Amino acid sequence: MQPDNLMSLKDDMVAFIAGHGIRRFNGYVGEEVPTVVFEDDDVDSWKDFVEHAKAAGASFITMSEVVLEKSDVAVLMEQLREQEFDESDGQELDDAEYLVNHVGKIGYLQLGFAYQGLMFLFETSTEWYERFQELVDQVTEFSGIVVDDSDDE
Repeated sequence: MQPDNLMSLKDDMVAFIAGHGIRRFNGYVGEEVPTVVFEDDDVDSWKDFVEHAKAAGASFITMSEVVLEKSDVAVLMEQLREQEFDESDGQELDDAEYLVNHVGKIGYLQLGFAYQGLMFLFETSTEWYERFQELVDQVTEFSGIVVDDSDDE
């Protein structure tokens, strides 16, 4: 079962990384950087990732977290209300309202290390964070659509 708050996992990661003599650097590695994503479904696969970083000679590991803020949920709900979704299906707004239960929780963690010009990444997230991202992407995608109401003359 996947927890709905990754705080204890983060604490375990911090201790494990320090125990391997590797420093942590608070930073997020974005999509514009060439990356290789570590894929393993094992619950403790992040430990293998840290051991790979050590074997590669990494002197530090980047670490990033996302904590859901009340303002994030409020903005999302406002944007969902502003958009004209089908009134018969208010699932998006219901899902956004449910996210209030997760305010203050860590929903996403990313570890990374550089090796031979690439960033190797380990990422994990909760189900609620994945739904939050889907809703944000949906709102962003919808708001990017331009409707031209001018009459063609």
